[in-house]
Amino acid sequence: MSVTYRGRFAPSPTGPLHLGSLLAAVGSYLQARAHDGQWLLRIEDIDPPRQAPGAVDRILRSLEAHGLHWDEAVWYQSRRSTAYEASLERLHHDGWLYACTCSRKQIAQVARRGVAGMIYPGTCRAAGLPLRPGLGLRLRSEGIIHFRDRLQGEIRQDLAREIGDILLRRPDGLYNYQLAVVVDDAAQNITEVVRGHDLLALTPAQIHLQRLLQLPTPEYLHLPILVDATGHKLSKQTGARALEDNQATTNLRRVLGWLGLPGMDELAGASVEELLAWAVKHWNPSRLRQSSISVSPRDTNP
Repeated sequence: MSVTYRGRFAPSPTGPLHLGSLLAAVGSYLQARAHDGQWLLRIEDIDPPRQAPGAVDRILRSLEAHGLHWDEAVWYQSRRSTAYEASLERLHHDGWLYACTCSRKQIAQVARRGVAGMIYPGTCRAAGLPLRPGLGLRLRSEGIIHFRDRLQGEIRQDLAREIGDILLRRPDGLYNYQLAVVVDDAAQNITEVVRGHDLLALTPAQIHLQRLLQLPTPEYLHLPILVDATGHKLSKQTGARALEDNQATTNLRRVLGWLGLPGMDELAGASVEELLAWAVKHWNPSRLRQSSISVSPRDTNP
């Protein structure tokens, strides 16, 4: 009996969706529907200080306006603390966690830069501090991880040299993305993760966590991301314009073109549902660009 394909889109509610996040949503949606699979929606609301008021409702409305209807109930990470804590307890029992007192400023003063940010220098690794509230919890990162990405090809990463010991729970008690995404992908039986390649460098550490927790490793497909003229990812932080839901067909046409689906001349006047049905039929990940897609302000304005 074949396993049902299960994909997901997992936005953080730090603001409304923009064309870059729509590209990731549509790419994951098309991959799921092309496999006659299920497409789930997960809201990564584990960092309340960064959450924008009303962002969750606006994200849901935007997805629906663009014809992206999810299967099953929306999954909220803010309701998953029990599962995250249980995973931390298991890692602690197996000797993979240690407490950390270092501040970001202290780390920045001595750390070197790796493929996904500053590499923690291991200051507290051998300190033997108790795992008490108010201290960060870090994972011992060891070994070399190999995996094959459906689009980006063979990936190899030396965790200690390129990533370092990642923080799984912050001193303020909030759980880190790396822990939450691993636990939730397994809990939702995700068979393939389709997301932007800005997250590619974080994937080996997630596979390391999956193995330590004896969780399945899904397939991966890291899509190209949209960047501005300076090479920065189109994001809320760089001032990306919010999606205008009343321009849904225009937005979809742009995104589908960037996803290797040009030539929609016969679809003049098509609805969002018709555009997506056509895109599912013609979807082919091998047409995707591996690299980033540079867009101008004109490309991102309706």
